[in-house]
Amino acid sequence: MVYGGYVYIMTNKNNTTFYIGVTSDLYSRVYEHKHSKYPKSFTSKYKCFKLVWYSSFTRIEEAIEKEKQLKNWHRDWKINLIKESNPRFLDLWEETKNF
Repeated sequence: MVYGGYVYIMTNKNNTTFYIGVTSDLYSRVYEHKHSKYPKSFTSKYKCFKLVWYSSFTRIEEAIEKEKQLKNWHRDWKINLIKESNPRFLDLWEETKNF
């Protein structure tokens, strides 16, 4: 059986720190970030509680590959990627409830 996945970018309220992650359940994973389920994690430490970008993949392996690629990108490239679909850096978490 093959499962899909998501790559996502979280940021803080000032949009200055970015976290890139991968998951098979985007809504639940972002919920964990927002509620600091892991208090010593990067997202908790830097208060990256806002989902500003995500992309879905039919296979989790594809999502993992994209995550690795994005983690090697320059900061400006990541910002431009976010701005393409979310120029105001709005929190997109609410729209993931329908997945």
